[in-house]
Amino acid sequence: MANSASHPLCEKKFLNNTKDRVVDLIVLVLLFSLLVYRLLYLSDHGFIWFIAFLCESWYTFFWLLWINVKWSPVDYKTYPQFLLQSVPDLPPIDVFVTTTDPMLEPPITTANTVLCLMAVDYPANKVACYVSDDGCSPLTLYSVTEASKFARFWIPFCKKYNIQVRAPMLYFSGYSASSPPSNISSEIFQAEERKMKEEYEKLKEKIEDAVQGKIPIDLSGDYAVFANTEKNNHPAIVKVIWENKERISNGLPHLIYVSREKRPNHQHHYKAGAMNVLTRVSGVMTNAPFTLNVDSDMFINNPKIVQQAMCLLLGLNHRDCAYIQCRELSYNELKDDPFGNDLFAAFELVGRGMAGIQGSFFGGTGFHRRKVVYGLTFDAHANEQGKLSYEEMKRRFGNSTKLIKLATQTLSVESDTKVDQPEDLSSCIEMACQVASCDYELETAWGSEVGWMYGSITEDLVMGMKIHSQGWSSVLYLPDPPAFIGSAPPGGPIVTIQKKRWATGQLEVLSSRNNPIVLAVKTKLKLRQCLAYIFILMWCVSALPELLYSLLPVYSIVTNSHFLPKVGEVASVLVVALVLIQNIQTFTFSMGHGQSLRKCWNTIRMNRITNVTGNLFAYLTWILKLFGISEAVFEVTKKYHPTISDREGAYAGRFSFDDSAMYVPITALLFLHMTVLAMPLLGLRPLNDVVGYGPGLFEYGVSAYMVLSYWPYVRGLFGKGKYGIPFSTKCKAALSVLIFLLLCRLLG
Repeated sequence: MANSASHPLCEKKFLNNTKDRVVDLIVLVLLFSLLVYRLLYLSDHGFIWFIAFLCESWYTFFWLLWINVKWSPVDYKTYPQFLLQSVPDLPPIDVFVTTTDPMLEPPITTANTVLCLMAVDYPANKVACYVSDDGCSPLTLYSVTEASKFARFWIPFCKKYNIQVRAPMLYFSGYSASSPPSNISSEIFQAEERKMKEEYEKLKEKIEDAVQGKIPIDLSGDYAVFANTEKNNHPAIVKVIWENKERISNGLPHLIYVSREKRPNHQHHYKAGAMNVLTRVSGVMTNAPFTLNVDSDMFINNPKIVQQAMCLLLGLNHRDCAYIQCRELSYNELKDDPFGNDLFAAFELVGRGMAGIQGSFFGGTGFHRRKVVYGLTFDAHANEQGKLSYEEMKRRFGNSTKLIKLATQTLSVESDTKVDQPEDLSSCIEMACQVASCDYELETAWGSEVGWMYGSITEDLVMGMKIHSQGWSSVLYLPDPPAFIGSAPPGGPIVTIQKKRWATGQLEVLSSRNNPIVLAVKTKLKLRQCLAYIFILMWCVSALPELLYSLLPVYSIVTNSHFLPKVGEVASVLVVALVLIQNIQTFTFSMGHGQSLRKCWNTIRMNRITNVTGNLFAYLTWILKLFGISEAVFEVTKKYHPTISDREGAYAGRFSFDDSAMYVPITALLFLHMTVLAMPLLGLRPLNDVVGYGPGLFEYGVSAYMVLSYWPYVRGLFGKGKYGIPFSTKCKAALSVLIFLLLCRLLG
């Protein structure tokens, strides 16, 4: 850790989790005991016992991975007040904002993201903001251009009054209350605030009118290039919207618009391809040693986050901080998070735990060291990699002489604060368009050795794993206040598609040459880190064991058999103890970190729902890709901003549905469990009635638990409009139920 004259820039602290370790080991012993019980009585109970044994073996294996992940959690603390003492000349940073479709990702949201990024508490002459428009839309350029005009008033206002939430969309909606400094009267502050709100309303009206077509964008001048373009067929477009030509620290940062070239016969590699273009374009324009990437709806919630990140990037040993992962919160999350969007466990348990091994996973928003993105391996001295032959550099980085020269400097310079930046950004546009062309990467190492890795739609996870395999470590930084806030999708089609996309990407990585087992054998990925990544990638694999396990009580009740111990048997203590200990541990930990009891239950419930919707269909997508039938498609998540009625009305927190096939399996499961629970009430005798052999209390308990877990779908059975499960889905589910019951009769 590098210190200033008397103060460290950051601290790394291992957290005490002895109690959790003991509980985890007790659960592990109980799981192994249950497996032994299964084996001892396997021959007496047939295939239903064997299926239960397989599922419980999976749960035991998964629990072992879980223990490994959260065994040694760490936390980091930064001291930005000492940053200038240690580093008087702060290093530049390039900020990347990615957007794809102005219809799914509203331009006003992108404009707000740009505004808050440009307003961070960091010298303006050290910041360059790049907006990647993968939809090649004049609306995006127009919105960002208009935002830059408003920024000339908004940024000084934010810094003068030390505003925390610097996205005007949130600030003027009352997301965070602000007050003037003690030396400024409230009347002056309120007058300036009203003026800012009036200016923002004008900006908002302009952008919304352009989106709705009320004010057509004149496709001439700066917009002439859009006159004959299509979303997937257009040349590279790079425009300097604003340049801080005087390089003054209290001015506005650089703002550059980038739309990479796309042609129908070229693979564009989704977001990973866009990130590589941004890396190259910024490399020939500003070439900052550090980068920050955010989505178009990810707002700065902590204006000092760049300073805090520099404390870690400059204060830790380089090996310990190749990148910084920050947690993302949601500004539009409903009370108790009914849709399970808060990734609390992912960061507090998985992220913190991995940070104590080789570093947190990378999950989409965070800071990177450019030389690491360029493929610098930790065990190679920087000056040696910077002396690679010109031909080797050309093979790796492409045929741009400027990019090769600057990449060579980046890889060879020991200090991350020394960079070679051009005096005039406009003079770099031609070079930027060259490296943003669709055929620039052909026969280069981009996407395999250099930049963001290709081969999966979860490019961020692959990138983090690749960096760890090169010997680097990373940091999970969870500051107070949180660094970033974004929009959360509502329950229903949008959130299901998002989680299906994540699960599909995880399965792609698991079956690729970049899977953690291969990397652990061939590279510097540590064994425990390898197991942690396997845990993440196999999270969605639980969908199949869970589906089978949820069918076992139905089969048992219908065929008058049982797969769990009867109440009163010694083995029943194992089941009760497992259920109680695991749930008490989960609820205690969550509530100890400020989560409500209901929010914790909603998270558990959504895990059940996701497993038999998005995760289950991710299997199908993955299998189709494996057999070359179809490719996985990057489905953009529509950005959602709830209205007052959505948040407070009668339908607040209600799931919505469409006629997607993803809702058939879970609806069928719900019908099955409701049917078997109704059988005793209706006086129906189960098949093959054998005294003492039939289902017990536990089988009915599991079915009741599944119905409670699927309660949003129970409401959907009787809902109307978009809040009701479509009739066609119910019919398909009912047919599936009849087929399963017939199979039970044949097998039973």
